[in-house]
Amino acid sequence: MPNWLIVLALSVLAVGCFVLGLSLTLIFKGHHIDSEISTNKNMQRLGIKCAVQETREADGTASCSAEASPLAGCSGNCSACDIPTEK
Repeated sequence: MPNWLIVLALSVLAVGCFVLGLSLTLIFKGHHIDSEISTNKNMQRLGIKCAVQETREADGTASCSAEASPLAGCSGNCSACDIPTEK
């Protein structure tokens, strides 16, 4: 068996193992890992906030809550929080 074929087979096997390893949460729990701060209940329970929300709370400019003004750039979802840039 040529060396390049062995390397190819091992790399296909390695990629297959990585794909299987990354999908274990989906296989066993039935859902993807929830890494978004605004929707992860455990992060909210621990009081973890997105960096933009912490910055705005420290500055007193706005909060990242559902009641925040749409003009502030927040809609309760930290992915919607953006720091306005001046052009």
